[in-house]
Amino acid sequence: MPDETLSADVLSSIAEIPAAVWNALAPAHDGVVDNPFLDHRFLLALEQSGSASNRTGWQPQHLLLSDSGGTPVGAMPLYLKSHSQGEYVFDHGWADAFQRAGGEYYPKLQCAVPFTPVTGPRFLARDDASRTAVIRTAETLATRNNISSVHATFVSEAEADLARASGWLVRHDTQYHWHNDGFSSFEDFLGTLSSRHRKVTRRERRDALEADGLTVKWLTGSDLTEAVWDQFFEFYQDTGSRKWGRPYLNRRFFSLLSEAMADRVLLMFAYDGDEPIAGTFSMIGHDRLYGRYWGATRNVPFLHFELCYYQAIDYAIAHKLPVVEAGAQGEHKLARGYAPATTRSVHWIGHPGLRDAVARFVAQERASVAREQEQLERYTPFRHGDPH
Repeated sequence: MPDETLSADVLSSIAEIPAAVWNALAPAHDGVVDNPFLDHRFLLALEQSGSASNRTGWQPQHLLLSDSGGTPVGAMPLYLKSHSQGEYVFDHGWADAFQRAGGEYYPKLQCAVPFTPVTGPRFLARDDASRTAVIRTAETLATRNNISSVHATFVSEAEADLARASGWLVRHDTQYHWHNDGFSSFEDFLGTLSSRHRKVTRRERRDALEADGLTVKWLTGSDLTEAVWDQFFEFYQDTGSRKWGRPYLNRRFFSLLSEAMADRVLLMFAYDGDEPIAGTFSMIGHDRLYGRYWGATRNVPFLHFELCYYQAIDYAIAHKLPVVEAGAQGEHKLARGYAPATTRSVHWIGHPGLRDAVARFVAQERASVAREQEQLERYTPFRHGDPH
C-alpha cells in the first residue's frame, strides 16, 4: 500500500460492499447519489444480470480503502478486462502495438462504469489525499500482478488533474451537451437560435410527430412495467445489433434496475395510437439528464432527433435540470443546440517504452481535440453573441 495507515480490499463483487458504505463515498444530495451510474444499485444490477461479469470480460476487482480504525475512506469501481469493448475510449491501437512488440496488454484494469460514456466520479473519497491513495492503490495492484495498465475513463476534470500529478497520462475527447440557461419553455430556448435554425427545428419536430399522428409519453417510476421493458428491449436490441453486433446489456438488467431505482429511469416512447414504435432510455441525475439508448421498429424521418434531443430538452426545462448529456459522438447534435464538451480519461502504463509512445500520442491528440472543438464552436446554431 502507498499509505501504510490504510488497508485495501480487492472485492470480486460490488455486493461485497454495503450499499450505504459505497454511496457514502460518492457525491450526493439528501442521501441520493448525484450521478445515478455511480449508485451502488446501478453497478449491482450490471453484475447480478451478468452484463458485467467475468464471462463478458468485465471481472469485478473493486477497491475499498479503510483507515486504521476500519472506516472506509475511498473506493474505485474497477474491472479486470480481457478486451477493450464497451469502453468508448479506444485503446486497440496501443494493445496491437504492444503485442506486436512482444508484450501482453491484456488483461488490463479498467476503472469505469461498464458500457457508460458518462463523466462522473471514479476515485470515490471525501478528500484529495484519499483520492490519491485510491489512485496509488490501483497502480500497486497492477504492478504486483504484472498487469500492463490501469485506465480510468470519463473522469472529472479535478480527478484528471489528480491523476496527472501522480504521473498518469491524460486523454481528451468530445461529447455534446445541452445547457439550460433558465428557459421557461422550448420556445424560449428556440429564441436563442438563429432564424434559420429555428425554422429547421420547428420543421423537424413537426415532421417527426404530426405527419404520422404520433404522440410521446414520458415513463418513469411505476410506469415502468415489465411489458414496457419488453417493448423497450426490442428497440434496444434493434439498435444494438446494428451498431455493435451484440447489445451489451441483457433483458434482466433492465428489470433489476427498474426494481431498484425506477424513479431515476426515464423512458420516452413514441406511439402510433396505442402502439409504441420507438423509445429512448435515460437516467435522471441530480443536475442533468443522461441520454443513453434509442431504438425504433419503424423508420420515421426526424423521430430520432425528436426523442433523443428535443424531448430531452423539454424534460430538462420542465424539471429545471441544467444540463442534458446526449451520449457519445455525433456532430449532428450541434445543429440541435448541443455544444461541444470535453471528456477526460487517465491512463497508467507500466512498460516505459509503451508509456513514452502513448504519452506522445495523447499529447498530439489533446491538441487535435482542442483545435476540433474550436472549429465546432463555429457551427453551433445560436444567434451571434448568445450564451449556450
